[in-house]
Amino acid sequence: MANPEPYRTVGDRASAEFTVQGSRFIGHLAPVDTVGAAEAFVDEVCAEYDDATHNVPAYRVPADDGASASTGSVLLREYSSDDGEPTGSAGKPALNVLQQQEIRNVAAVVTRYYGGTNLGVGGLARAYSHGVKAGLDAAGVVEESPHERLSLTVAYDDSGTVRSVLESTGVEFDADYDAEVTFEARVPVAAAPELRDRLRSATSGRVEIR
Repeated sequence: MANPEPYRTVGDRASAEFTVQGSRFIGHLAPVDTVGAAEAFVDEVCAEYDDATHNVPAYRVPADDGASASTGSVLLREYSSDDGEPTGSAGKPALNVLQQQEIRNVAAVVTRYYGGTNLGVGGLARAYSHGVKAGLDAAGVVEESPHERLSLTVAYDDSGTVRSVLESTGVEFDADYDAEVTFEARVPVAAAPELRDRLRSATSGRVEIR
């Protein structure tokens, strides 16, 4: 099976602020892998800037939480909203920037504090587009390899072994210690088969991998 193609996304969370005819705009960008993560980021920004006049979201993420990543063909869920601005003046221009630059696995929110001057549909479109572009510049565009998420469940006796294997490969993971121990790992698609084999070998097959 051929390795999935790399894609363009943002390197980290970032924000960029500017003013247009008295209105204050802030472009917020974050790397996200799922629809749920994108919506959580949008909710987080809207809660932090709940006194703003508008919080306009746009995102492009895998529609199926990355399950198709191993095929190299990922169906994207694209979403935007005008959040009360005139129809077509905000969300679509924001999303267009991500589409035109072929950036995915990303969520954007452009916050606006109204400054007393109406910008018109054209002015709004330019401002919201610039909000995303400025956020992209601040976050930095990077080339990323497709990842998949592995959920690993083991008894406590094997948890140290699993943690050691994950740490040795340098993958991102979180651990939840309950009746059993569950690790949620974000693994490059190309490296996942070998990691599964290592985990099964290290635990003599006792690890449950989903």
